[in-house]
Amino acid sequence: MDIRNSNDVGGFHYFSGFGTAIGISFEAEMLLVAVGRMPYLEGLGLEKTKVVVNPRGTVKVNEFCETDEPNVYAIGDVIDTAWLAHLASKEGILVVEKIAGKKVEPIKQNLVPNCTYCDPEVASVGLTEEKAKEAGYDVKVGKFPFSASGKARILGETDGFVKIVSEKKYDEVLGVHIIGPHATELLAEACVAMTLETTADELGRVIHAHPTVSESVMEAAEGVHDLTIHM
Repeated sequence: MDIRNSNDVGGFHYFSGFGTAIGISFEAEMLLVAVGRMPYLEGLGLEKTKVVVNPRGTVKVNEFCETDEPNVYAIGDVIDTAWLAHLASKEGILVVEKIAGKKVEPIKQNLVPNCTYCDPEVASVGLTEEKAKEAGYDVKVGKFPFSASGKARILGETDGFVKIVSEKKYDEVLGVHIIGPHATELLAEACVAMTLETTADELGRVIHAHPTVSESVMEAAEGVHDLTIHM
């Protein structure tokens, strides 16, 4: 596998399974174009308002998605938060509830799940081990490979692992990172657990059905305290 990041591509020609780009020639069965997207703000008349557009082309908002123009809100791909449909949906709900006069709480950006729908799937929420250390936490990590999961072996999908990042003082789970079968589904448990500020010990003591791939979350949590059994 040849992965090339951050390359400027002036053009691409594809014919009979053979492609060329910037002097590079290669054979391929499929071409994936993932150039991203940009906020679309043209024709909205923002220049006649107090709405501020950041240098990156996104609309400046506060934690309640309010712009600098009273009663004007912005959500989704036009603001500087993760470009994720599930986050934009919650931003929209937050705005509607605030307009309706309900008490709302800012969205906790560190608890927004990130999922990549590839094979194997990749999913994560919270801090990575590196980011947790940079933030000053005394970090402990638990990791469990799907190769040791009975259900993953039944499925024939044993690549990947579950990794749990916690901090030593209070044992709070700071991040969960999964690569493997049903990773994007398994992450929901981590999102709930972290929203409730669970500890690695608490997560490891939750009984998970056997055999399931979700057991790997439990096993990884147990691993934070070197209590993993099925390895």
